[in-house]
Amino acid sequence: MEPQISANSRRIARNTVYLYLRMLVMLVIGLVTYRIIIRSLGVTDYGVYSAVGGVVTMFMLVMNTVSSAIQRYITVGLGKGDEDALRTTVGTSLVIMAGFSLLIVVLTETLGLWYLNTKMVLPPERMGAAGVVLQTSMLVLIVNLLSIPYTATINAHEHMDAYAYISILEAVLKLAVAAGVWFSSADKLVVYAWLLFAVAVLSRGAYAVYAMSRFKECRGLPRASGALVKEMGAFAGWNFIGSGTYMINTQGVNQLMNHFFGVGANAARGVADKVEQVVRQFATNIALALNPQLTKSYVGGSREYAFDLVCKGSKYYFWILWVLAIPFFTDAESILGLWIGPTPTEAALFTRLTLLCFLIDFTPGTMNVLEQANGKIRNYYLVTSAVAVLVFPITYAAYRLGAPSWAGYAVFIGIYILKAAAMLAMVHRDTGFPVGAYFRKAVLPMMVAVLPSALVVFPLCRVLPAAWWRFLLTAAVGVVTSGLGVWLYGLTEGEKSFILSKLKRK
Repeated sequence: MEPQISANSRRIARNTVYLYLRMLVMLVIGLVTYRIIIRSLGVTDYGVYSAVGGVVTMFMLVMNTVSSAIQRYITVGLGKGDEDALRTTVGTSLVIMAGFSLLIVVLTETLGLWYLNTKMVLPPERMGAAGVVLQTSMLVLIVNLLSIPYTATINAHEHMDAYAYISILEAVLKLAVAAGVWFSSADKLVVYAWLLFAVAVLSRGAYAVYAMSRFKECRGLPRASGALVKEMGAFAGWNFIGSGTYMINTQGVNQLMNHFFGVGANAARGVADKVEQVVRQFATNIALALNPQLTKSYVGGSREYAFDLVCKGSKYYFWILWVLAIPFFTDAESILGLWIGPTPTEAALFTRLTLLCFLIDFTPGTMNVLEQANGKIRNYYLVTSAVAVLVFPITYAAYRLGAPSWAGYAVFIGIYILKAAAMLAMVHRDTGFPVGAYFRKAVLPMMVAVLPSALVVFPLCRVLPAAWWRFLLTAAVGVVTSGLGVWLYGLTEGEKSFILSKLKRK
């Protein structure tokens, strides 16, 4: 078993390198792209895009939910080595995606239009453009849904180099979109919406072409299984209940902000969400490299190795997010000013709170993967969702009582700490995952390892004047002190030996 585990570790490390190189390129391109877009559209139109696009973005949950279900079934099928069953799984996935796409069209053209025209607080003169944003956002979602079986197959085969190259292509296309919007003499919001749809078609089409050219199970006409449709549908349905609460707690609260505070709050939240997207992409690189191995290990009977990956994934997630978040915690105003220029009111505050929310939500994410690998997810999602769903009604009550706009973030933080505890309890009950080991191998190392950076960076900001050079200094000090803390207090001797052996080989 040890040679196989070592090979798996090397594969995870190699795929992580591919994904990080991808991320560095995408980060640079994304920063330039977003700066151009927000200056081209302006605060009002960007607020309209954030609010209206959020109506369809709520349906993106369907994509994420079904994607994780399909990813699980394809990964399990690949691990079993049954090519015929794997072909049926991919074909069934395509049929399910077509059904979900039809549902999205019906919901958007009924509930979506009704909500846009009767409930949203938008400038009257931008209602026509808002309607275009709603329709193109729906089309982008459908394209993404239909591409899920292909991207899931690529990830299951762990071809992260292809995933990296196509993602970079998508980022370059979005930069071209930003340039087109900047120089366009037509309605810039409408142009932006249609060009994003074109990018979705090209980039998601590239995933499909690659998958069909490399993997036999993706070729030919879809071959569906009624029994498998029912099984995967049930799995996705329970997953939807779990993920649905996140949709309500993010995009739902975004709509509450629109109702109580107008498009200005949506624009500020849109800036914070864009920062979160950048940070999320960094964090999910490890998830993309680690999750297939975690699923295959658990299904293949290597439970202890799978449990170990859960602990490693949590602490790696936390460390990466912490290093990325420190500069925003201390100098969000300076960073946003350098990146975007003038920003909406409360954008810096929302950015700090958004990153804190993401840190709390994303860190225990490997427990979800373990539970999905186990397959018996009904009670898990019922319990954890019952906790998480409290965010929306409590936030609504707070806003009705006159609470400030940032109160929604505070509610999210408190409830999601409780949700993490519920996740750990349920995973322990369903899989035998050791709670004590998780605190010993993940929670304690992640906390102790970042303590040196917190003790140095935050006092440093108290004595230095606010300026762009302070941001650079604190970012550098944060990286160095966090790295030292992780090496000295966070990594096991085995992890240190693995890193040293890789460095010596290079």
